[in-house]
Amino acid sequence: MVWLALNVRLPSLDELRTDIDDFGAWAPLAFIALYALVALTPIPVTIMAVAGGMLFGLGPGTLLSMIGVTAGCLGAYWLARALGRETVMRALGSHREVVEERLEGGGFYAVCTLRLMPGIPYWPVNYGSGALGIPSREFLLATALSALPGQVSLIAIGAFLASPNVFHGAVVVASWVVVLVLTVVSYRRWRATRAVTTEDDEAADAV
Repeated sequence: MVWLALNVRLPSLDELRTDIDDFGAWAPLAFIALYALVALTPIPVTIMAVAGGMLFGLGPGTLLSMIGVTAGCLGAYWLARALGRETVMRALGSHREVVEERLEGGGFYAVCTLRLMPGIPYWPVNYGSGALGIPSREFLLATALSALPGQVSLIAIGAFLASPNVFHGAVVVASWVVVLVLTVVSYRRWRATRAVTTEDDEAADAV
């Protein structure tokens, strides 16, 4: 994964658009497959989401991007389950501390908080969730819900680049407002859940 991040260069938006268009009727499936592959690696998924908006528009682009990014996140999750905790934690590098702190003993709200938190890429959350035993159902649901607003904002940027209009600009602003609100809500819920878990552990130790 480190080698991929350092050596694999994603094409520019124009190059990506040309490459995907070359697949013709298979372009949506090719886009999903490429998006899932990128989401497996430390390579940022931003360019894929923006390209999705440019290529397919806001609605179809959102659907295809969500399928691709969710598939990639799930792939990384199960790969981490196979590799084991120690191997994955070492590979997380500088992200290890914050991932362990948020995800250790966590669940739905822990994944949402990290997924929405600025500065935290997708890949440490994916691999950390698998390595630290977040239930797969909670991981999938949290990923789908918390990734959607951010993906929509990036896809709307791509759609705006392809067809500048007020609607696409308004979607960008509205989606980032949703991201900020969900970040605050999920963080508070995570803190509340963490506090209850801590109290239960202390009570169990006392008994």
